[in-house]
Amino acid sequence: RHARRFGGWLVVFALGYAVFHPAGTIFAGFGDVGDSDTRWADWIDLLTPYVVTGAAAGALRGAGATRGTWTAFWFAATTYTLGKGLHVAANSVGNALPGEDPDVVHLWDETVGHYVWFGGFAMLVAVLAVALADRRPRGGIGAHLLALVVGFTYFTNSVEGQTAWFGIATAAVFFLWGLVTRDGMGRYLATAFGLSLVLFAAFGTWQGGFPEFSELGWI
Repeated sequence: RHARRFGGWLVVFALGYAVFHPAGTIFAGFGDVGDSDTRWADWIDLLTPYVVTGAAAGALRGAGATRGTWTAFWFAATTYTLGKGLHVAANSVGNALPGEDPDVVHLWDETVGHYVWFGGFAMLVAVLAVALADRRPRGGIGAHLLALVVGFTYFTNSVEGQTAWFGIATAAVFFLWGLVTRDGMGRYLATAFGLSLVLFAAFGTWQGGFPEFSELGWI
């Protein structure tokens, strides 16, 4: 009875990704929490794994996922949440204690945290892509517009998160899978990650590499 009830969860998944992944930038203007050394953006960021993995689970349940799919989802969700936790903790400590062990903070925030977090997200997308590949799309132009938002966010996260080449590789895989499964839900993958690849190519050519937007003074 849940076989067709996954579209709404995919909308939540996409919007949650677009809003919460760049939470540090979107909510930066909220400032600090009272007299503490913590930021509202960091506290809001704690919602990210609940929204993203919860929406993915809702979509899988609505699509009637198999036991094997749930096992893959468990691994993906665990990896994603671990990476997100590493990022939030190290980033918050770095903001509160600037200059204290910067190499350690950078390692757990920008390197280990980002790769585990973004790798977990790529796993979640892969699980959804395989599980929903043969489902009939119903979203129309609205779904494609939402897919473009996801693709843009994927590009910006990868560049600002210093994982551009990982982002390019995974975007290429998802784009090709989207083309293979374009008669079903794959068409939205092709839209999202096709845009990501175009943006990576344009930005990389323009800048001669992938400097962070913050280094360029854009954010």
